[in-house]
Amino acid sequence: MLTTICGQYPHTELVELGTWLLYTAAALGLSLTPGPNGLLALTHGALYGVKKTSFTIAGGALGFTVIIALSLFGIGALLAASTEVLIVLKWIGGAYLVWLGIQVWRSPAVGATSGPSGTVATRVTVFRQGLLAAITNPKGILFFVAFLPQFLVTDSPLLIQFAVMTVTFVGIEIITETLIAFGSEKVQPFLAKFGKRVNQTFGGIFIAIGIALPLRG
Repeated sequence: MLTTICGQYPHTELVELGTWLLYTAAALGLSLTPGPNGLLALTHGALYGVKKTSFTIAGGALGFTVIIALSLFGIGALLAASTEVLIVLKWIGGAYLVWLGIQVWRSPAVGATSGPSGTVATRVTVFRQGLLAAITNPKGILFFVAFLPQFLVTDSPLLIQFAVMTVTFVGIEIITETLIAFGSEKVQPFLAKFGKRVNQTFGGIFIAIGIALPLRG
């Protein structure tokens, strides 16, 4: 994977670069697909502002890094092979999203706090929410389990390939979620008037995803 960066295997340069571009396109597609972390960045960006939401995004980035590391050690293969484990994971992820939706639903409107950086949630809290949203999301896990092996090159060091894959995906995810948070922060004046209803809308979306997640085949 991108051996030109590492200065190794020069004869596979074109194949390596092409593989990385395909992987980048797939990772970008996953990041742009509506999911728990993107929705969380949207919600926290609107409620707390970009500065605090950066901790949410950092938590998600750590979560995705953990998922890739687990796939490296073969735990992802176990999840793919065991229907029971995957079902349990789906229910855990669904239950967490329902709980998160309830918390968002009950959150005070932005206008009821001291502003975007009010005391509704601490940095540790939003970091933990981003982390859990990533590591309990079967979509992300299945992505790495299903696609990582297809992008591996047998005559290149696996650790280097996984490192590049991790940096690429996490980098794309951070940029995407940051842009989402910046966009959502612009609607804070609207939230000062209709913030409670918006909280209920976002919370309802989280709850709906949490219920639908374990019911999908």
